[in-house]
Amino acid sequence: MLKSLALATLSAALLAGCTTAQKADTVTPRSGSVANGSTLDLAILETTDIHSNILSYDYYKQKNDPSFGYERLATLIRQARKEFPNTVLFDSGDTIQGSVLADYQAMVKPVGCDTELGIYAAMDAIGYDGGTAGNHEFNYGLPFLAQVTNTPMNVDGVKPAACAGPKFPLVLSNVYSARDKQPIFKPWTIVSKTVEVKTADGKTVPTTLRIGIIGFTPPPILDWDKRNLQGKVTVDGVVEAAQRYMPEVLAQKPDLVVAILHGGLNTAPYTPQMENGGWYLAGVPGIDALLLGHSHTEFPGPRYMGMKDVDAKRGIVRGVPAVMGGFFGKDLGVINMTLARDNGRWVVQKDKSHSQVRPICPKKNECVPVDPTIAPIVMPAHEAAVAYVNTPIGATDHDLTSYFADEGNMSALAVVNAAQADYARDEIARAHPELKDIPVISAASAFRTGFGGPDDYTDVPKGPMTIRNAADLYFYPNTLAAVKIDGAAVKAWLEKSATRFNRIDPTKEDEQTLTGKLVPYNFDQMQGGITYTIDITQPEGQRIGDLRYKGKPIRADQSFIVVTNSYRANGGGEFPGMNGESVVLNAPDGNREVVIRWIQAKKTITGKDVDPRSWHFVRVKTKGPVTFTAASGKQDIAAAQGLAITQVHDNGDGTAVYALDLSKR
Repeated sequence: MLKSLALATLSAALLAGCTTAQKADTVTPRSGSVANGSTLDLAILETTDIHSNILSYDYYKQKNDPSFGYERLATLIRQARKEFPNTVLFDSGDTIQGSVLADYQAMVKPVGCDTELGIYAAMDAIGYDGGTAGNHEFNYGLPFLAQVTNTPMNVDGVKPAACAGPKFPLVLSNVYSARDKQPIFKPWTIVSKTVEVKTADGKTVPTTLRIGIIGFTPPPILDWDKRNLQGKVTVDGVVEAAQRYMPEVLAQKPDLVVAILHGGLNTAPYTPQMENGGWYLAGVPGIDALLLGHSHTEFPGPRYMGMKDVDAKRGIVRGVPAVMGGFFGKDLGVINMTLARDNGRWVVQKDKSHSQVRPICPKKNECVPVDPTIAPIVMPAHEAAVAYVNTPIGATDHDLTSYFADEGNMSALAVVNAAQADYARDEIARAHPELKDIPVISAASAFRTGFGGPDDYTDVPKGPMTIRNAADLYFYPNTLAAVKIDGAAVKAWLEKSATRFNRIDPTKEDEQTLTGKLVPYNFDQMQGGITYTIDITQPEGQRIGDLRYKGKPIRADQSFIVVTNSYRANGGGEFPGMNGESVVLNAPDGNREVVIRWIQAKKTITGKDVDPRSWHFVRVKTKGPVTFTAASGKQDIAAAQGLAITQVHDNGDGTAVYALDLSKR
């Protein structure tokens, strides 16, 4: 096996070498000939969580948006290559999914075997040295993933074919075929790169640097994408996979080893299912640099201040230089590393290494220009996607938005919940008549609540609706699922959702922030006859009160069918009891498609078609203000929804600080 892996590695290294500036007839000395005392300054560049946001264009609002987009990130990459004499470029995954263009090329008009996927074509125009697969790479199924990456996976449903794929190696060490127990991607490879080194006497000479790369994806993908993966692949923990394959990597005697992890940092006790295992991966011997992702944030950065054995200013994790370059093409991650030649090998000078995250927009309205080579690559697909999402599907007689969704605006969620519940009732009556008399309620969360900036909100105005609006209402390509649980589990579900909020002390005179660390897409709000209150003065786990179904108190042993998505039903978000065992409906249809067909059937959505707001905060008078940040200038929307919200300060960047009066409803 080692012999065959070595041959595969040699082939990958030769291919990777084609992306460098080295000419075929140039002989570059191997690093073994470099004299001791020489030094090498290397910049490891990282992109991550691009989510196929190739152009700086908002498909939902149908306008250009310079705050994100790979076409601007490409400019940063070119600038970095001019600034630093020696660079390598890697991608940490969640690359092919996450935009209207991505869905169009995967689901509406899937690209053919002979056509390279738009995002990979754009990346090839810049030139990468390697990458890995994130959890969202699996959203469209293994046959599509195998095709667009040109990877011969030995798994059920994948037919061998030589297709157009990225011109750089993708490595992934912790996902294996259920057929032959082998990794579905190459677990690692060696990338050869021509670099310039400084000798002890001050001369600059070229040499070949051999870099080992090994990739990892979040182990919970088997739960999150069960429909696509169950019975086809198995998944290992990131540490277990590293311990399995690092000896093979090190046996090739690389000059440097870079771990490419689609995951973040977590110091909680390690398990093989850990979603963000970067802290533990950094402790595996032999790893010289760590590239992170998945968390849609920046490292180094304030989020990780105070974490054990982490320097959140220099970008060091347990002694290993690390970086996480944001998301949506907003940032470029850079590890600046110095290596010294000692005893015939390169040694990382950790005291001289540091990381940084470079934004495409250092200041508001001051963004780098687009790289003009990117847009023409995807323009035909982009224009086709725009035309598709403008297909009419119906209308609404009222605005549907996610502004103030955390505070009680359910106008957008009500459509999703109504569509999901109607679909599930019909499917359960057909497929499970024994369950047809069990009450059906629906759970949904607002995906777009400002995380990506002041324009990152669902905003469907009164009037005609198109597929674009449905995609705005339901952002992710999840499939619909339903679980059968009891009233106690319903309450536990809502208690988990209520951890979205910080605990508020009514006696405190200082300002208190409303929302905490729970991400907005895990703040599920239920409708369909259910009502409840949330008391945020209480500790977590004790906040849900007055829980009723059609006006009557819900009993702990009362049965319910809750409609959600496959991500949640199979453990996504770590909700209590959601491990896949209670699933009674794994629908063949996506949640977004369910919403589209529901709107088409209704023709015009009215207030009678959706449930009213199902929950309220428990009233309490606070001595100090309770505040949160949201898009500025939206107080009229709050007033229209009957929310006691006041804008208190405009931040001047498209956001504002608002105050919520908890003494009023």
